Amino acid sequence: MKNLKDFEKELNKCSKCGLCESVCPLYKLVPNDCVASKGKFIMLHGVTKGDLKLSKNINKYIDICLKCGKCKEFCPSDIDVCQILSYAKSEYMRDKFCYKITKLFQSRPVFRSIIKTGQILSTLFRPKVSKQGKMQVVYFKGCVNQIFPQTDRYIHKIFKNNLNIIEPDFDCCGLPFLSEGNMERFEQAAISNLKKFTSDADCIVTDCASCKSTLLSYPKYVDDGSKIKVKTFMNWGDLIADQGMKFKSKKPVSVTFHKPCHLKSDEFFERIMSRCANISYRKMEEYDSCCGFAGSFAFKNPKLSHTMVKKKAKQIKATGADYVITTCPSCVAGLKQGLAMIGARTKVVTLLEFLATKCSVIED
Repeated sequence: MKNLKDFEKELNKCSKCGLCESVCPLYKLVPNDCVASKGKFIMLHGVTKGDLKLSKNINKYIDICLKCGKCKEFCPSDIDVCQILSYAKSEYMRDKFCYKITKLFQSRPVFRSIIKTGQILSTLFRPKVSKQGKMQVVYFKGCVNQIFPQTDRYIHKIFKNNLNIIEPDFDCCGLPFLSEGNMERFEQAAISNLKKFTSDADCIVTDCASCKSTLLSYPKYVDDGSKIKVKTFMNWGDLIADQGMKFKSKKPVSVTFHKPCHLKSDEFFERIMSRCANISYRKMEEYDSCCGFAGSFAFKNPKLSHTMVKKKAKQIKATGADYVITTCPSCVAGLKQGLAMIGARTKVVTLLEFLATKCSVIED
């Protein structure tokens, strides 16, 4: 397994140009060099040279990161910030007592037992998986949908029996393990999942932007990552748009859309909205800015998170939309929190939930 020293050349590539500061959502709130990638790299470069120790203070700044990836998108040297921070986090946590507890709960037997228990308890509330359709789809549910059955019901209502849905016994995508620097567990999950992907399927579908982004990152971490083919990956929104499905709202409603940080393209959303009757789409200001929840970030940096979710909530409220739609369970939690903080009545829904419960499919 790699360590921070292996990224010394990458850290050297940073020219300290400051473009990361111009796009970092957190730097706009806390204009401290160590909050942006540039400052983090200066510290970590000092660690690799032996001038600095990977201290508690440096770890604090490693955790002040949304993992949104905007800095990489704008970096002239194309430095993968999130990957470097994951290995730095791993190296810092390696000999900490709290890490031993984290590793225990994230270990495959314990983590999988929790998910499996939730899955078993929710079995009665799930529709039967379709095996009749001509199109063969491998469904990567993600941990949230393994426990909660709503998404299965939404898919069943929208697609009926038009898909042949295959559900291998996938492990977690691994993002929670990356966030805590548990690289061994992440690599274990990645290797396990890669073995379950089949080349026979027409596509691999997930409804979580973070899951999809993490799955596509496997080639950077494990040797068998060549099995991941970007073209075969899509979210349910892509599939609905490509199928040309049409919908009609039960009554006139207005919607806005929050683009999760890990969603590379949201082109599908306006395509779907253009085929929806009785629905008006109102694009919010900074619709693609981070909501501020970002998984464990919200628990490690509650003040920063609250500031960001409240800002996002105000932008949603300003649209006057009845619903805000998104495609990430973590974003759903963040948006609900922010809207509750400002007392807004806008309802937060996933795309599948909205199409399944607020609309009906128009048959050609």
